[in-house]
Amino acid sequence: MTVGRTPRRRSARAVAGRATGAAAAPVEPAPLLPPEVRRALGGDGTHRPESEPPAPGPDGARPSERALRLATVAAVATAAAVLTGQPWLLALAVGPAVLLVLAGVGGRPDRAGATAEVGSRRYFEDETVTVRITVHFDGAVGWIDPGVAPGPGTELLSVDVTGSVVTLGFTATRWGRWSLGVVDLDLYDAGGLARSTVRVDLGEIEVFPVPADGRLTPIPVRLPDRLGEHTARQSGEGIEVIGVRPHVWGERQRRIHWPSTTRRGSIQINQFAAERTADAVVLLDAFSDVADPVTGSSSLDESLRVAAGLVRTYLRSHDRVGIVSVGGKLHWLQPGTGDAYFYRIVQTVLDVRRDLTFHTPDLNRLPPPALPHGALVYAVTPLADNRIMDVLGGLAEHGNPIAVVEIPIGDPRIAADDPVEQLALRLWRLDREAVRFSLVEKGIPVVPWLGETLDLSLAPLLRSRLSGRVG
Repeated sequence: MTVGRTPRRRSARAVAGRATGAAAAPVEPAPLLPPEVRRALGGDGTHRPESEPPAPGPDGARPSERALRLATVAAVATAAAVLTGQPWLLALAVGPAVLLVLAGVGGRPDRAGATAEVGSRRYFEDETVTVRITVHFDGAVGWIDPGVAPGPGTELLSVDVTGSVVTLGFTATRWGRWSLGVVDLDLYDAGGLARSTVRVDLGEIEVFPVPADGRLTPIPVRLPDRLGEHTARQSGEGIEVIGVRPHVWGERQRRIHWPSTTRRGSIQINQFAAERTADAVVLLDAFSDVADPVTGSSSLDESLRVAAGLVRTYLRSHDRVGIVSVGGKLHWLQPGTGDAYFYRIVQTVLDVRRDLTFHTPDLNRLPPPALPHGALVYAVTPLADNRIMDVLGGLAEHGNPIAVVEIPIGDPRIAADDPVEQLALRLWRLDREAVRFSLVEKGIPVVPWLGETLDLSLAPLLRSRLSGRVG
């Protein structure tokens, strides 16, 4: 097995342009549309063309572009000699004909195959995906020319061909489950006159959203009776002093509070607050995917980043966290803890973009472990679909404390000199204010996602502990 060309690096643009099928660009989310229009377009109001790989090349060896050019020169020279009666024109056909004959005698690659190795199948957005393809063949190969057709959600960065090894570099541009696409490897003989094609399917990867950064963990009034890091209202074993009480025989002397003992004339003991863990459930609103008219950002993308940030923040505090996504299929994962649980939670909702439909899910169908009694529920929603109000109302009836993290979607674009559109914009803003007011009246606080850190958004929730529904 020989490869007769020096290592070379091909640009990503040249290789991507060579492929017969181009990758589908990420589709920008569309503004909210009426249900019948969204149903006709594809669920969430955006066209989603399928990205299909190019048709595979024919099996076996076939002439290359160079061989076709040589055959064309030989045929034209021979035809010109016959038509004009000038024998010397045959000399122009001798060189290409000799090269074609010698190419048939020389070695060609036979029984070719290739294997692809991906470093990992899990990545975060904007991380680099490295794929190593090893080509196996019998005979001699002059060089290898890869043609890459990247899948949606990924972008080809670099292509490096070194001997029989092809190294590809991709970047994960958007969260979700994406196919890396296919690679057609053209194996040329030593003279470059014959080629055979080997197709390699690179498989699928999971791209996780970059979680929003945060450290604050608001907690509900009632905490489960499990040891944790949050200070409970009841007394118990902890480190935060909440008062003093008379000494009881058998208690440790190191807990004596000497100033109170001196003032009262009897032994007083420090009383500590119990430390408990919290249960949190993140409710992800996937009813719609709305584009911000100003920034162009996707409300669904921002929602998943906020949800991932909440999950990671509470898992760092050793709390139990679960997920429920509404919109299309009802996805859920009961609360759990541990670093590895973060990936399980995010994997549960990676397909929400494909599941957008038009019915309101019944949360009563959720099993009790998915929504524990008293668990703090974070509803991450742009408040753009009225169905989420029905879902929040159903949660409030369960008695769970709820906090809404609103994903801003921006004001609709209007003509500055059109009074009708100005009035429509004012009514639109008043309607959103009415939605927020109705939630607050039900005892559901609403905090906006400010786009920086979760701490800025969750800080108002620390003023008092969250309770269940009032009124």
